Amino acid sequence: MRARRWGSWEALITRPPLPWTAVGRQPFASRARPLGQPPSPAAHRSALVDLDKLPEEGRRRVQIERVRPEIDGGRFPIKRILGDRIDVSAIVYADGHDLLACSLLYRPAPSLGDPDPPWLFVPLEPTAEPDRFVASFTPDTLGLWQYTVEAFIDRYGTFRRDLKKRVEAAQDVSVDILDGATLLEQAAKDATGDDARSLADVAARLRDDTIPLTERITLALDSGLCMAAARHPDRRLASRYPGILEVVVDPEKARFSSWYELFPRSFGEGGRHGTFADAEARLPYVADLGFDILYLPPIHPIGQTNRKGKNNTLVAEHGDVGSPWAIGAPQGGHTAVHPSLGTLDDFDRFFQAAARLGIDIALDIALQASPDHPWVQEHPGWFPRRADGTARYAENPPKKYQDIHPFDFETEEWPELWRSLEGIFRFWIARGVRFFRVDNPHTKPLPFWEWVIRSIKRDHPEVVFLSEAFTRPALMYGLAKRGFSQSYTYFTWRVSKDEITSYMHDLTKTEIAEFYRPNFWPNTPDILPEHLQNGQPAAFLVRLVLAATLSSSYGIYGPAFELMEHKPPREGAEEYADSEKYELRRWDLRRPDSLRPMITRINRIRMEHPALARNDNLQFFHTDSDLVLAYGKTHGDDSLIVVVNLDPYHRHGAWVELDLPGLTDAGRGFEVHDLLSGARYTFRGKRNWVEIDPRTSPACVFHARRLARRENDYEYFL
Repeated sequence: MRARRWGSWEALITRPPLPWTAVGRQPFASRARPLGQPPSPAAHRSALVDLDKLPEEGRRRVQIERVRPEIDGGRFPIKRILGDRIDVSAIVYADGHDLLACSLLYRPAPSLGDPDPPWLFVPLEPTAEPDRFVASFTPDTLGLWQYTVEAFIDRYGTFRRDLKKRVEAAQDVSVDILDGATLLEQAAKDATGDDARSLADVAARLRDDTIPLTERITLALDSGLCMAAARHPDRRLASRYPGILEVVVDPEKARFSSWYELFPRSFGEGGRHGTFADAEARLPYVADLGFDILYLPPIHPIGQTNRKGKNNTLVAEHGDVGSPWAIGAPQGGHTAVHPSLGTLDDFDRFFQAAARLGIDIALDIALQASPDHPWVQEHPGWFPRRADGTARYAENPPKKYQDIHPFDFETEEWPELWRSLEGIFRFWIARGVRFFRVDNPHTKPLPFWEWVIRSIKRDHPEVVFLSEAFTRPALMYGLAKRGFSQSYTYFTWRVSKDEITSYMHDLTKTEIAEFYRPNFWPNTPDILPEHLQNGQPAAFLVRLVLAATLSSSYGIYGPAFELMEHKPPREGAEEYADSEKYELRRWDLRRPDSLRPMITRINRIRMEHPALARNDNLQFFHTDSDLVLAYGKTHGDDSLIVVVNLDPYHRHGAWVELDLPGLTDAGRGFEVHDLLSGARYTFRGKRNWVEIDPRTSPACVFHARRLARRENDYEYFL
């Protein structure tokens, strides 16, 4: 039987796909476990001790515990960006008083090209916390990496320490010197080259009783000799952490990106349906705004059966274009483009034009089908059925989506379904697409996402998956653990100071930050939040500043956002009246009241200040007003202070208590430059007054820097 590749279409049934943590961990790779089924909790525990048997190797004395970072006992990988340093710590201890030697082991995950890559070693160093050791490594390629911890008794180090104590106590160490020689002889056997010769030579001299004992003691205590011995330790009884932990290394845009959503069909001239060529003409506008990812709602043929009319009415009138999420028509399904948009060649030209402007195209992948999708006829077993035998349409009671059929992930034909859904991603990847916004992933099984994302990223580690899931926290986090690179969040509804600070603490200061990358959206085609329905420019700008500076990745649905679209269909609704989801809209991008200048400025600030490119550096500052929020981000010499008036109607001021090492503790004033207004101020010490009028600008984004040096800082002052 010929060899099969993991995750290939032909091998999907014959070889179960391995979850993220399967590589190198035999309990997770059991051939008996069905495709996609998560491992049982018992797979993460050591086998129960059989008291009628001795351990396989009971002489291993070193214990390794609480390795960090580790997600759910190693069940899921952490996430990092290429170039990130990964700090790993562990509690390591042993019985008795021997010294320990600990190593961090890391390597690229095994692959078909290299099924057993060698481990690289970095010494773990002790910390101020008793028994906790730490080391770091930096992966140099995208993809999946592994790490674990190994530790053993440092026999020569222990010998050297004890020898020194015995000498200081004036004890006879003539026999102890011979013990040291034995240890060096063993090290010489494990060494090669100059180390082997040097260790063997010193061992022989320690045994030579014609050499004065004092000289042999000095030789045995030599630090260079100890380092040479440490390079070739006796690892035969080394303990290794039972889990092989993993890290997904993603490209920079998985952490730092600015997304702009646009419906191409709304940009046709003279009221006609827009094309890819029309969308291409809008690319300079998106580039000028400063966005680097342009996200398109589904671009596929739209079904006619049960097509929705304007404002989500159940009956479409002549000329109604329908919802792009009702995917599939006689012209094709998820690998076809809507004829009114153009052809696949037209898409390719549009894609290449965006690339020339530094814009990546993100496609919406909605795993659902209109009643007219070719698969409905070709694969009826892929869709759930009602009691009368008809295909069931999608529902989220009381909401009904008569124009959409969900896939039945419990079908007996699920392996073929999984293969075909994976093929959608691979089709568009073959055309150059590397960014996917996945619609409602929380309505599909998590084992599917774990498999398909692992399969895709094995071959294309540069691909980024954005999860559009507004659901329960555990499910949102579960999707992130299973591979989604970024995730929509609850930011859309976090408005008050307490809500924002509490939520950001969870996202940036807890274990969640190891696997969940937030992408903040003030609005989406589905969501017009209540706080934007007043139509106040300040309300939109507050949400813009918060999204773009609190989170390293953010996005807006435009042009609705910059043109401050704010009317719901009825009071209490959280949708747009005359929603672009169901009809063509006409947007006047040259409107004088557009927020375009402020959006452009915010995105320029993001690109010019590396402090905004990450979330782990977020720090909130105390203010004495519940309506004034202050926080900062620092990276290297780049320090930003953001102060926001959360009230879009009235002026508010507050005392802001800053804590910026090197600035507020320097005993002198420092300059802050408001990057939004251009104004400059001098702050002195930690406590400073900031007042913001939303009619002018609802926020300040201060770039902080030390003042110019004084006369006594120069050489000629001496």
